[in-house]
Amino acid sequence: MPLVKFTRNLQRFFPGLKPLQVEGRTAAEVMTALERACPGLTAYFVDDQGALREHVNLFIGEELVSDRQRLTDPVEENQPIYIMQALSGG
Repeated sequence: MPLVKFTRNLQRFFPGLKPLQVEGRTAAEVMTALERACPGLTAYFVDDQGALREHVNLFIGEELVSDRQRLTDPVEENQPIYIMQALSGG
């Protein structure tokens, strides 16, 4: 199962959030599994249509996803997934 890793800034909303292993063969399936495991989490990453939010990057292994709208990029069995949000402010 893919292991999903997050930036630390999400811990203020989800205390104790650690990397999660979830099932999924595409980035969209991984997002669905993340939502089941931690309700409300994916709202920080995807919009109501399931597309990645503008300031979120999703890496499957070392590759940035190419399909930001439908998240059809394939995920292999033991690939790490990194979700990174841009931080703003000064």
